[in-house]
Amino acid sequence: MKIIICGAGQVGTGIAERLSAEGNDVSIIDASEALCERANEVLDVRAVHGNAAHPDVLERAGAADADMLVAVTLHDEVNMVACQVAHTLFNVHTRIARVRAQAYLDKKYGQLFSRDAMAIDHIISPEIEVGTTVLRRLELPGAFETATFADQEVMAVGIYCGADCPVLNTPLSQLSELFPDLPAVVVALVRDGNLIVPRNEHQILEGDDAYLVLPTSQVARTLQIFGHEERQARRIVIAGGGNIGLYLAKSLEKLQPNARVKVIEQSRDRAVEIAEQLDRVVVLHGSALSEDMLREAEIGSADTLVAVTNDEQANLLTAALSKQLGCGASLALINSANYGGMIRSLGIDAQINPRSITVSRVLQHVRRGRIRGVHSIHNGVGEIIEAEVLETAAILEKPLGGTKLTEGVRFGAVVRNGKVLRPTGETELEIKDRVIMFVQNDFIREVEQMFRVRPDYF
Repeated sequence: MKIIICGAGQVGTGIAERLSAEGNDVSIIDASEALCERANEVLDVRAVHGNAAHPDVLERAGAADADMLVAVTLHDEVNMVACQVAHTLFNVHTRIARVRAQAYLDKKYGQLFSRDAMAIDHIISPEIEVGTTVLRRLELPGAFETATFADQEVMAVGIYCGADCPVLNTPLSQLSELFPDLPAVVVALVRDGNLIVPRNEHQILEGDDAYLVLPTSQVARTLQIFGHEERQARRIVIAGGGNIGLYLAKSLEKLQPNARVKVIEQSRDRAVEIAEQLDRVVVLHGSALSEDMLREAEIGSADTLVAVTNDEQANLLTAALSKQLGCGASLALINSANYGGMIRSLGIDAQINPRSITVSRVLQHVRRGRIRGVHSIHNGVGEIIEAEVLETAAILEKPLGGTKLTEGVRFGAVVRNGKVLRPTGETELEIKDRVIMFVQNDFIREVEQMFRVRPDYF
């Protein structure tokens, strides 16, 4: 595919890196000459300097024969106009825009992004995506990572397996024997920093991160089986009153009316602004890096601290300090993959990576075949993918154990007629099945081919 990415910041370069590594023809546009030079140096892409909303700049980037445009600059208006210009002048087939301002996303203005108006096919809101991810983590404190599939009927969860995990050193094949009514599949393991596609003879070892695919209704029970019985957070401190912090606070007011929520915001004007938009949430003015401020927020008796300021280093330090002061759990918003290895050594329970979340959402629309969902894990080494089986799929009515994908693919669940099934080597897929699987990067193209759609199908 020929893809144009508008914006060479962290998100744009992250998307460009993934897509170019997969053999796509990628151009990247940015108004910063320094970022363009950096992109040319470190990525296998063609960087174009200029305003991504200008027709001449898009033309220089190859818009005339582009298949997709992904607009993720820092400015909503540039992203929206770039999509409109790409549609009107160059007939680019698929247009994706990152839109951060919540005013644009109000449902009553939904017609703004119709094909006859702004002509944007897919809107990505980092604040909503990250906020939704955090809310799921608060509901399931035993999981360090979560993602939903198949209309929320299936969930993928990442679980840390510590010394008290009851299923350590148990072959995966025995888990189904011990819990025959639990349709959960361990689809990936991260051990000593390396990702493993497990087979039935593999065992979970102390210190492993295990990724499981299972029915959403069975997540709480599965967490208990793996030794995680943490209670749902009710006393929550949010460090940072920006767009994400405000979205979280509003959502918690609506979804958990009995929760005790406090927000710490460093800017006095912003603190006053968000306090006027909240009913039960307490807003405190001050720095979340201040021990006195954290004590004023009663961090010692809080179930969870969520650090979502614009400064990822401040988020790390705030989360670590909160744990030292007695907070039950801490989550930190971190964009850079370089800090990933520090998380647990600092006592932080989980990280939220906006770049990874946004890249996953974009990849969902890039993947060929009938791909309905994508969740990138372990810094993009692999993906948990949801694919729909159509009449043209090469994998149709063939035993899963007989495919050539077994080395780099682990099937986690099959959703058929509203029921979640645990796949085996003998399982044969049927038309309209939804399949949730883990795929190593080297096997993504093969999976796309297995679920490909002929041009004449529709």
